[in-house]
Amino acid sequence: MQQLLLALAPPPPPTLDNFSPGKNGAALKALREALEGGERFVFLWGPSGSGKTHLLRAFAGAAAAKGRAAYVQAANADWARTGDLAALAVDEVSRLDDAGEIALFDLCNRLRASGGALAAGGEAPPAQLALRPDLRSRLASGIVLQLHPLSDEEKAAALRKRAAGRGMALEEELIRYLLTHFERDMGTQIAVLDALDRYSLQQKRPITLPLLREALRSLGEREASS
Repeated sequence: MQQLLLALAPPPPPTLDNFSPGKNGAALKALREALEGGERFVFLWGPSGSGKTHLLRAFAGAAAAKGRAAYVQAANADWARTGDLAALAVDEVSRLDDAGEIALFDLCNRLRASGGALAAGGEAPPAQLALRPDLRSRLASGIVLQLHPLSDEEKAAALRKRAAGRGMALEEELIRYLLTHFERDMGTQIAVLDALDRYSLQQKRPITLPLLREALRSLGEREASS
């Protein structure tokens, strides 16, 4: 049922503007400054759910408005197509194979020489990753920042802010339900909230926990009959 509800309103594309920073304001600032000519190498590290992929995708999207840019996952990157990029975001660098490590090292050097920008991410800082020493050094040559997952209080505040922007007021009971019954990443949480907003407009009823349960029940019945 969650997948059906999300189909009504897929998660919004990740941008720097729709990232909920919590304790990660420094990372957001570093990426913005990298796009504006500041330190152009940024490495973000932290556990799953801390916002790495959102920020890396958002960085690549923002950079694409200024020139050739791309987001790649290290395990399946097509390095042959990254040579003339002005900016690159590389996710999960610990999953690089030997050829990928060499390719990324060479790319780091080209980007440094050309004034390009690189944002990369992993589960640990570069010095602790099982990579070539020269690549670890390149990835650590700029700004290295740890990301922290949002607390429940920060997620609730982000949901209230999103709802207020759409003219909605959320009951605390509804927020607790969203945080305990759906995937906890903010992309999913916001997508569910947007889908619920759409459903409430269709039903011409305010957003409440009973309305959410009704929407899930209705979609479940639709799924069973299809």
